[in-house]
Amino acid sequence: MARFRRLDTLRTIIDDGLVPVFYHPDVETAFAVAQASYRGGARTFELTHRGDGAHLVFGALLERARRELPDLVLGVGSISDPYTAAIYLALGADFVVGPTLHPDVARLANGRKIPYAPGCGTVTEIATAEELGSEIVKIFPGDSIGGPEFVRAVLGPRPWTSMLPTGGVAPEPESLREWFRAGIVAAGMGSKLITKDIVAKGAWDELEARVRQVLGWIREARERAG
Repeated sequence: MARFRRLDTLRTIIDDGLVPVFYHPDVETAFAVAQASYRGGARTFELTHRGDGAHLVFGALLERARRELPDLVLGVGSISDPYTAAIYLALGADFVVGPTLHPDVARLANGRKIPYAPGCGTVTEIATAEELGSEIVKIFPGDSIGGPEFVRAVLGPRPWTSMLPTGGVAPEPESLREWFRAGIVAAGMGSKLITKDIVAKGAWDELEARVRQVLGWIREARERAG
């Protein structure tokens, strides 16, 4: 069972404005990354379903996070079908993210009052996701479907839409300023934030500092956006 209520999870994602995205088959590495992000101020973390036995990694990470990272909202990403989603919901995922929109995943998540952010690349997909109960939609891949201009175009006729792009958002002030000015509520960041070099070196203090800096830039971007 999820540790956090749906509304609290959504509020945490929006308040932070950042969802670090990561996967590693080694639980210790996955925890080290989640812990560094947490220490940097991020209160959400997405572990992607991208390897054999990924659900075992997630379960172990979640168990340890509940003991040592008490405020961490931990969700799962790369979910494309309801069968896989059900495994993670049974483990206690706080939110579900997918690269595509799957109506049965939406119904399953809604039945458990768990936020589901499906990957959408058209206005029709966004509208369908919202009709199925998604409060936040993932814009994916963000840089390939129009970037910030796509966000602005969608918000014209649909100002109630909450978008979270993944892919194309750089951990740099200019990029963040452009996306948040366009109107996104949060950004998902994977390898551009949690680089292979940082993971290879185990440079967790560096990652902590990067996350803290990005969160600061997001606050500044929001202030400038008004």
